[in-house]
Amino acid sequence: MTAPPKPVSGQEGFFWKTKTLEEMSSAEWESLCDGCARCCLEKLEDEDSGKIYFTHVSCKLLDSGACTCKDYPNRSAKVPDCVRLTPENVRTLNWLPPSCGYKLVAEGRDLYWWHPLISGAVAEAGAIEKAAESLTFQARCRSRDCEDALAGCSHARRRLPQGEFAL
Repeated sequence: MTAPPKPVSGQEGFFWKTKTLEEMSSAEWESLCDGCARCCLEKLEDEDSGKIYFTHVSCKLLDSGACTCKDYPNRSAKVPDCVRLTPENVRTLNWLPPSCGYKLVAEGRDLYWWHPLISGAVAEAGAIEKAAESLTFQARCRSRDCEDALAGCSHARRRLPQGEFAL
């Protein structure tokens, strides 16, 4: 008896289906980012449950209108706790959104229909916004400007990388 046919994903032959994360070129790796910018938001983690809560407080380098970093090449120097995504850490970071292209590919799953590599669209064209994944106009202020507000949260106990706080 033969195995049932594998469902066609429409993504056969694309580099993210044929290469491991480690085998990808820099350009291929960067293109997995869908531009949602959720990794650029302050996050709160409940110490008891481990649940992650995203805030509307952004990194000081996030251009919330374009969902891009204002100084991507120098972000680590300007924001020392900026987490650079790597093939190793995307497999373990618990705060990446379920729709994250890096996370999906690391788990061997297909990218969503609205991902720029599938739709051919860019964030400005609206594919991601239509899927309600983009932070355009949602980030309210820069992290350093709002740190006092977050620190005032009665549950905030410890700071995590990339401006995250634990509850």
